[in-house]
Amino acid sequence: MAHALQWLRSLLFVGQMYLAMPVFGLVLAPYVLLRRDGVFHAVHIYCHWVRWTARWMVGLRSEVRGTPPAGEVLIASKHQSFFDIILLVSVTPHPRFIMKQSLKWAPVLGWYAMRLGCVPVDRGKRGAAIAEMVKRVAEGQERPGQLIIYPQGTRVAPGVQRPYKIGTGVLYAQFGQDCLPAATNVGVFWPRTGIYRKPGLAVVEFLPVIPAGKPVDTFMSELEEAVESASNRLMAEAGFRG
Repeated sequence: MAHALQWLRSLLFVGQMYLAMPVFGLVLAPYVLLRRDGVFHAVHIYCHWVRWTARWMVGLRSEVRGTPPAGEVLIASKHQSFFDIILLVSVTPHPRFIMKQSLKWAPVLGWYAMRLGCVPVDRGKRGAAIAEMVKRVAEGQERPGQLIIYPQGTRVAPGVQRPYKIGTGVLYAQFGQDCLPAATNVGVFWPRTGIYRKPGLAVVEFLPVIPAGKPVDTFMSELEEAVESASNRLMAEAGFRG
């Protein structure tokens, strides 16, 4: 009975979350058009809405640990579900993403993503995608902020191993910026797919900065070790025994 009730709560939560996206997007569109920084305020409002409704509708509390960045930096984060995006964006002043090319054409979402300065790339072309990604990021350097990339390239469920892709290292070397790794355990409570949401404490944790200037292979090794070990610690803390 308790499981069925939680599933129903999850269904209602997910439904209102996706409904709120176009509603917030359309209501806040004039504000976004009138103010240069309006788009960042708008996405922060939506992210805080999702965090608040997750807490009281399905019992999923959320916490961001460590120090969120204020200046320009490359954020390389573990990605387990949509919720880690919500947590990252909710505390990041000027976030933008390396995102799938197809999302550019998504109603409302695509328009907001481009206003944020997100970088759409075709990830299916590997080497060409990396070159395109570097080019587009370089073209957007007049937009100061925090560039968020997922080194594994996609959502990865807890306990699943997936290699880290070199694109993060290419960006790190190309732009000479510090990298701020981030770990998470959100996949324990909010899966990659499906409706059911578990109650508990979902965490995104900012880790110590990896300074600019290291060889790419050294950087990639340090990044993977930092993010994976911290994510495993957070998942164990949440009761995951994968």
